Amino acid sequence: MADTFATQTALKSPSGADLNLYYQPAASNHERGIIQINHGLAEHAARYARFAAFLAKRGFHVYAHDHRGHGYTRAADAPSGVFSAKNGVEQVLQDVAAVQEQAQKIHSSLPLIMFGHSMGGLITLNHALRHPQNIRAAAVWNANFSAGFLGRIAQAFLAYERMRLGSDAISNILPRLTFRDWAKKVKNGRTMFDWLSRDPAEVEKYVNDPLCGWDASVGMWESVFDMIFYGANDRNYTVDARSIPFHLVGGGQDPATDNGRAVTDLAKRMRRLGFADVTGRIYEDTRHESLNEINRDGIMEDFSAWANRILTPS
Repeated sequence: MADTFATQTALKSPSGADLNLYYQPAASNHERGIIQINHGLAEHAARYARFAAFLAKRGFHVYAHDHRGHGYTRAADAPSGVFSAKNGVEQVLQDVAAVQEQAQKIHSSLPLIMFGHSMGGLITLNHALRHPQNIRAAAVWNANFSAGFLGRIAQAFLAYERMRLGSDAISNILPRLTFRDWAKKVKNGRTMFDWLSRDPAEVEKYVNDPLCGWDASVGMWESVFDMIFYGANDRNYTVDARSIPFHLVGGGQDPATDNGRAVTDLAKRMRRLGFADVTGRIYEDTRHESLNEINRDGIMEDFSAWANRILTPS
């Protein structure tokens, strides 16, 4: 299966960013829809090429861009590790909307499903809650909206670091509370990133990728927690958003989501709030990166089955 996207172009966002945008065209004569991918923190969109090739064979056009401060996207106010000098969440969501509008302009007759992994899941849900009319469905994978009191403490640490270091400085505290803490929870781990996957080859790819594994700025971490708490607020789950089908996935051995419990909590919240179509699945032995796990083929097939169900007229 292809490890690269078919095309790589630049898209000018209203936010001022030059977005690095990948595209994989549907390989089937029977086009099903569009999948827009939002990648996670400290990685980049090219890592989703295998997933894109899988989806393209099943009739989906796939778009994925590097977020601000990631990969090959460039913006005057967003060097590596930084979303923006200010209003980071708004800038990131503006970029996501620009990619969505571009995809729907090109394939105007096709429905769009937005997909996000980890931080990309935070972005996807934040976009879906704000603009439910613009997407047909959403997939939120391996994302944690259950930060609670500990999340508020993290925000206090970040406010302290902002005061001392500035928003563009690398956070010294948050990596210890997240990536490094999660690494300690993997027994007999070979690297600091074994919490991502049980597949040693995939972990090695991440470790050896210069565009992965870096420490984010204070401001980027602040934006991450802003998105977490927006998604944790029941008041943001509007009536219009409740009509969107959601596909929620977690790993039973993923320390970033409390071993999948945060994903289960999100599914329970959505059902309590009246979401009519919420599919939730915890893959018990899976770690954080479902698409790079040893059982990824089955996980991708499950997603394809869900997407086809959503797009099949009843």
